[in-house]
Amino acid sequence: MSITSTRTLRVGVVGIGQRSTIANHVAAAGLDADGVDARIVAAADVTASGRQRAADAWPDATVVDGHRALIGADGAENLVDAAIVTTPDWTHAEIAIDLLRAGIAVYLEKPLAITVEDADAVLNTAAETGTPLYVGHNFRHAAVVRLMLDVIGRGEIGEVKAVWVRHFVGNGGDYYFKDWHADRSHVNSLLLQKASHDLDVVHALAGAYTSRVVGMGSLSVYGDVTDRRDRSDELMTDWFSFDNWPPAEQTGLNPVVDVEDVSMVMMTLENGVQASYEQCHFTPDYWRNYTVIGTHGRLENIGDTGGGVVKVWNHRRNWDVAGDVEYPIDGVEDGHADADLLTMTEFLRSLAFGEPTTLSPIAARAAVAAGALATRSLRDGSVPIDVPPLPDATLRHFATAPDRDDVPERTTR
Repeated sequence: MSITSTRTLRVGVVGIGQRSTIANHVAAAGLDADGVDARIVAAADVTASGRQRAADAWPDATVVDGHRALIGADGAENLVDAAIVTTPDWTHAEIAIDLLRAGIAVYLEKPLAITVEDADAVLNTAAETGTPLYVGHNFRHAAVVRLMLDVIGRGEIGEVKAVWVRHFVGNGGDYYFKDWHADRSHVNSLLLQKASHDLDVVHALAGAYTSRVVGMGSLSVYGDVTDRRDRSDELMTDWFSFDNWPPAEQTGLNPVVDVEDVSMVMMTLENGVQASYEQCHFTPDYWRNYTVIGTHGRLENIGDTGGGVVKVWNHRRNWDVAGDVEYPIDGVEDGHADADLLTMTEFLRSLAFGEPTTLSPIAARAAVAAGALATRSLRDGSVPIDVPPLPDATLRHFATAPDRDDVPERTTR
């Protein structure tokens, strides 16, 4: 997209909740060094508390009561050139479609949507309008993921044939079962909200997208917790504590708890790679473990932030905790602030200077498809489900983006 003659990129924020803090990276993205002034000029939230948080965070911004107020009425100029959408998951599709139709570039927090149908509607709208769409799969930029991609790219484990992921969501009781995340009508399942990161990374590591999926899962612990209350005026930071343990003694869960707290996904990818993903929300530790097995060896990460290590085994032996090669993981030691900054910078530079992005919306749709269809499978007797194709016109639109190194061209046709 083109920016104004004054070299200003006007950015809005939609949804002033826990994830809206990623908008603070707009100023840190460093576009001013290249003569572009990217700034938050507007913020929208449907709640009074959200609007107050916006006024506190960005005192110079115009605060409005919904995303449609950012759109110029009756042919008037839009209030913003781009919008960062960090609203709850079930609202993503409607908001993104409205903004894209208005010509406002969209940074959409993952997941792209909570159903394949809504994901396709967003992509089809972006293709029809030509308005830029970027989905914030920030974990692609995490140091551990970049390191694993480097190891694979150098051929250290040969051709990838299998990818296994174990996700220990030790903070799950606080993060996902005390607000709208626990309600399947708002998230579909945590194979969207939580797993979309890892499903996307599986596709990147394997070099292809999921073609067939099977899911299993259950609500094993939190469904039996009867202490519930409405926390709609609170944020997660208001209740989070490591002292909220053990899981069965959690208090103040969301009034509706009907999403699975343990789930498993098996995937066949387009290139024949076999993959699996397991997620548990009542473990004591919080991290994700990848194992990637190739024709010449395997890699595995121990820890997924700074201070961890990626180990490579490439010789036959009995059990040995030490890898033949071990690579330290850099980056932040907790959270993903570094990945958030890289993600926001990539989005803004793509708008301001037309630079290519490392993540196509097609990849974001592939993560939604794997998670949503795995959810459908696990709730319908674990039947296998094939991923439906996107319309050819939509695929052609996104295929015009420059080739990316992380996912081979064959996976986007």
